[in-house]
Amino acid sequence: MSTTVDNATHVLILQHPQEQDRVLGTARLITETLTQATLTVGLSWRNLGHALKQPAEAKDWGVLYLGSTKAAKEKGPLVALDRKGEPLADQSAARIGLKGLVVLDGNWSQAKALWWRNPWLIRLRRFVVVPDGPSLYGDLRREARPDAVSTLEAVALALAVLESDAAPREKLLAPFRELLAKARAAGIRDGVLAASGQKRLSKRDRRVRR
Repeated sequence: MSTTVDNATHVLILQHPQEQDRVLGTARLITETLTQATLTVGLSWRNLGHALKQPAEAKDWGVLYLGSTKAAKEKGPLVALDRKGEPLADQSAARIGLKGLVVLDGNWSQAKALWWRNPWLIRLRRFVVVPDGPSLYGDLRREARPDAVSTLEAVALALAVLESDAAPREKLLAPFRELLAKARAAGIRDGVLAASGQKRLSKRDRRVRR
Protein backbone atom coordinates (compact mmCIF):
# COMPACT_ATOMS: atom_id res chain seq x y z
CA MET A 1 0.00 0.00 0.00
CA SER A 2 1.30 3.45 -0.91
CA THR A 3 2.47 5.62 1.97
CA THR A 4 1.85 8.85 0.08
CA VAL A 5 -1.39 10.80 -0.10
CA ASP A 6 -2.54 12.35 -3.38
CA ASN A 7 -4.35 15.22 -1.69
CA ALA A 8 -6.45 17.68 -3.68
CA THR A 9 -6.23 20.50 -1.12
CA HIS A 10 -2.73 21.96 -1.24
CA VAL A 11 -1.13 22.47 2.19
CA LEU A 12 1.22 25.42 2.67
CA ILE A 13 3.25 25.26 5.88
CA LEU A 14 4.68 28.56 7.08
CA GLN A 15 7.42 27.56 9.48
CA HIS A 16 9.05 29.85 12.03
CA PRO A 17 12.87 29.73 11.59
CA GLN A 18 13.38 28.64 15.20
CA GLU A 19 11.22 25.57 14.58
CA GLN A 20 13.38 24.10 11.79
CA ASP A 21 15.69 22.03 13.94
CA ARG A 22 13.19 20.49 16.33
CA VAL A 23 13.85 16.76 16.47
CA LEU A 24 10.17 16.07 17.13
CA GLY A 25 8.85 18.47 14.52
CA THR A 26 6.34 17.29 11.93
CA ALA A 27 6.53 19.64 8.93
CA ARG A 28 8.88 17.40 6.94
CA LEU A 29 6.70 14.38 7.59
CA ILE A 30 3.80 16.27 6.06
CA THR A 31 5.69 17.23 2.91
CA GLU A 32 7.05 13.70 2.53
CA THR A 33 3.57 12.18 2.81
CA LEU A 34 1.40 14.63 0.86
CA THR A 35 1.88 15.07 -2.88
CA GLN A 36 0.50 18.60 -2.67
CA ALA A 37 2.38 20.31 0.16
CA THR A 38 4.85 23.19 0.39
CA LEU A 39 7.12 24.08 3.30
CA THR A 40 8.31 27.68 3.50
CA VAL A 41 10.59 28.86 6.31
CA GLY A 42 10.70 32.51 7.35
CA LEU A 43 8.96 35.25 9.28
CA SER A 44 7.08 37.27 6.69
CA TRP A 45 6.07 37.23 3.03
CA ARG A 46 4.50 39.89 0.82
CA ASN A 47 1.43 37.81 0.03
CA LEU A 48 0.16 34.27 -0.46
CA GLY A 49 1.82 33.84 -3.84
CA HIS A 50 5.17 34.95 -2.44
CA ALA A 51 4.97 32.35 0.34
CA LEU A 52 3.73 29.62 -1.99
CA LYS A 53 6.27 30.51 -4.71
CA GLN A 54 3.56 30.39 -7.36
CA PRO A 55 0.47 32.44 -8.27
CA ALA A 56 -2.47 32.00 -5.89
CA GLU A 57 -5.68 33.86 -5.08
CA ALA A 58 -6.41 34.55 -1.41
CA LYS A 59 -10.12 33.94 -1.95
CA ASP A 60 -9.40 30.29 -2.81
CA TRP A 61 -7.40 29.56 0.33
CA GLY A 62 -8.04 29.02 4.01
CA VAL A 63 -5.88 29.22 7.11
CA LEU A 64 -5.93 27.21 10.29
CA TYR A 65 -6.72 29.94 12.79
CA LEU A 66 -5.14 30.21 16.23
CA GLY A 67 -8.35 31.12 18.03
CA SER A 68 -10.06 29.14 20.77
CA THR A 69 -12.06 26.05 19.82
CA LYS A 70 -14.61 26.69 22.61
CA ALA A 71 -17.30 28.14 20.35
CA ALA A 72 -16.70 25.49 17.70
CA LYS A 73 -16.75 22.29 19.74
CA GLU A 74 -20.27 21.30 18.78
CA LYS A 75 -19.79 22.02 15.07
CA GLY A 76 -17.41 19.21 14.07
CA PRO A 77 -13.68 18.55 13.71
CA LEU A 78 -13.06 21.39 11.23
CA VAL A 79 -15.06 24.57 11.67
CA ALA A 80 -15.20 27.66 9.46
CA LEU A 81 -15.22 30.92 11.42
CA ASP A 82 -16.18 34.52 10.72
CA ARG A 83 -13.87 37.44 11.51
CA LYS A 84 -15.18 37.53 15.09
CA GLY A 85 -14.25 33.92 15.67
CA GLU A 86 -17.82 32.64 15.57
CA PRO A 87 -18.78 29.53 13.55
CA LEU A 88 -20.36 30.31 10.19
CA ALA A 89 -23.96 29.19 9.74
CA ASP A 90 -23.28 27.36 6.48
CA GLN A 91 -20.19 25.22 7.02
CA SER A 92 -20.45 23.39 3.69
CA ALA A 93 -20.56 26.63 1.72
CA ALA A 94 -17.42 27.83 3.50
CA ARG A 95 -15.48 24.92 2.00
CA ILE A 96 -16.71 25.25 -1.60
CA GLY A 97 -13.91 26.06 -4.03
CA LEU A 98 -11.21 25.78 -1.39
CA LYS A 99 -7.92 25.04 -3.16
CA GLY A 100 -5.44 25.24 -0.33
CA LEU A 101 -4.86 25.55 3.39
CA VAL A 102 -2.17 27.56 5.18
CA VAL A 103 -0.79 26.18 8.44
CA LEU A 104 1.46 28.05 10.88
CA ASP A 105 4.24 25.84 12.23
CA GLY A 106 5.96 26.57 15.52
CA ASN A 107 5.20 26.81 19.21
CA TRP A 108 2.35 29.00 20.38
CA SER A 109 4.32 32.27 20.53
CA GLN A 110 6.07 31.57 17.21
CA ALA A 111 2.77 30.84 15.48
CA LYS A 112 1.29 34.07 16.82
CA ALA A 113 4.32 35.97 15.55
CA LEU A 114 3.79 34.52 12.07
CA TRP A 115 0.13 35.54 12.18
CA TRP A 116 0.81 39.15 13.11
CA ARG A 117 3.75 39.57 10.73
CA ASN A 118 1.69 38.46 7.72
CA PRO A 119 -1.43 40.65 7.52
CA TRP A 120 -2.47 39.03 4.21
CA LEU A 121 -3.53 35.99 6.24
CA ILE A 122 -6.68 37.82 7.36
CA ARG A 123 -7.90 37.73 3.76
CA LEU A 124 -8.06 33.93 3.83
CA ARG A 125 -11.00 31.84 5.01
CA ARG A 126 -10.59 30.98 8.67
CA PHE A 127 -10.87 27.44 9.98
CA VAL A 128 -10.22 25.95 13.38
CA VAL A 129 -9.49 22.30 14.11
CA VAL A 130 -11.35 20.71 17.00
CA PRO A 131 -9.25 17.68 18.04
CA ASP A 132 -11.05 14.47 18.96
CA GLY A 133 -8.42 13.63 21.56
CA PRO A 134 -5.14 14.81 23.11
CA SER A 135 -2.01 15.15 21.00
CA LEU A 136 0.02 12.01 20.35
CA TYR A 137 3.00 13.93 21.69
CA GLY A 138 1.86 13.09 25.21
CA ASP A 139 4.61 14.14 27.58
CA LEU A 140 7.25 14.36 24.84
CA ARG A 141 6.43 17.93 23.88
CA ARG A 142 4.62 20.49 25.97
CA GLU A 143 1.65 22.19 24.32
CA ALA A 144 0.35 25.63 25.26
CA ARG A 145 -3.26 24.49 25.60
CA PRO A 146 -5.02 21.20 26.38
CA ASP A 147 -6.69 21.26 22.94
CA ALA A 148 -3.44 21.96 21.06
CA VAL A 149 -2.04 19.30 18.73
CA SER A 150 0.96 19.02 16.41
CA THR A 151 0.99 20.62 12.99
CA LEU A 152 0.73 17.17 11.43
CA GLU A 153 -2.26 16.15 13.54
CA ALA A 154 -4.07 19.37 12.66
CA VAL A 155 -3.40 18.93 8.95
CA ALA A 156 -4.44 15.27 9.06
CA LEU A 157 -7.76 16.08 10.70
CA ALA A 158 -8.44 19.01 8.38
CA LEU A 159 -7.79 16.96 5.24
CA ALA A 160 -9.99 14.13 6.47
CA VAL A 161 -12.87 16.61 6.54
CA LEU A 162 -12.04 18.59 3.41
CA GLU A 163 -11.51 15.50 1.27
CA SER A 164 -14.19 13.35 2.95
CA ASP A 165 -11.71 10.55 3.44
CA ALA A 166 -10.16 9.19 6.63
CA ALA A 167 -7.29 7.47 4.78
CA PRO A 168 -5.07 10.59 4.49
CA ARG A 169 -5.27 11.08 8.24
CA GLU A 170 -4.12 7.55 9.00
CA LYS A 171 -1.29 7.73 6.46
CA LEU A 172 -0.02 10.93 8.08
CA LEU A 173 -0.34 9.64 11.62
CA ALA A 174 1.49 6.35 10.95
CA PRO A 175 5.00 7.84 10.45
CA PHE A 176 4.34 10.32 13.27
CA ARG A 177 3.64 7.46 15.68
CA GLU A 178 6.84 5.77 14.48
CA LEU A 179 8.85 8.95 15.11
CA LEU A 180 7.46 9.28 18.62
CA ALA A 181 8.15 5.63 19.42
CA LYS A 182 11.79 6.06 18.38
CA ALA A 183 12.03 9.27 20.41
CA ARG A 184 10.77 7.52 23.54
CA ALA A 185 13.19 4.65 23.00
CA ALA A 186 16.09 7.11 22.62
CA GLY A 187 15.08 9.23 25.61
CA ILE A 188 14.11 12.26 23.54
CA ARG A 189 11.78 14.75 25.22
CA ASP A 190 10.71 17.92 23.43
CA GLY A 191 13.70 17.64 21.11
CA VAL A 192 16.25 17.31 23.93
CA LEU A 193 17.87 14.17 25.32
CA ALA A 194 16.20 13.15 28.57
CA ALA A 195 19.52 12.02 30.04
CA SER A 196 23.15 12.34 29.02
CA GLY A 197 24.74 9.38 27.29
CA GLN A 198 21.51 8.13 25.76
CA LYS A 199 21.45 7.29 22.06
CA ARG A 200 20.29 10.09 19.79
CA LEU A 201 17.88 9.56 16.93
CA SER A 202 19.70 8.63 13.75
CA LYS A 203 20.10 11.18 10.97
CA ARG A 204 17.35 9.40 9.05
CA ASP A 205 14.99 9.51 12.03
CA ARG A 206 15.73 13.19 12.59
CA ARG A 207 14.91 14.18 9.02
CA VAL A 208 11.48 15.28 10.24
CA ARG A 209 11.20 18.87 11.34
CA ARG A 210 7.97 20.43 12.49
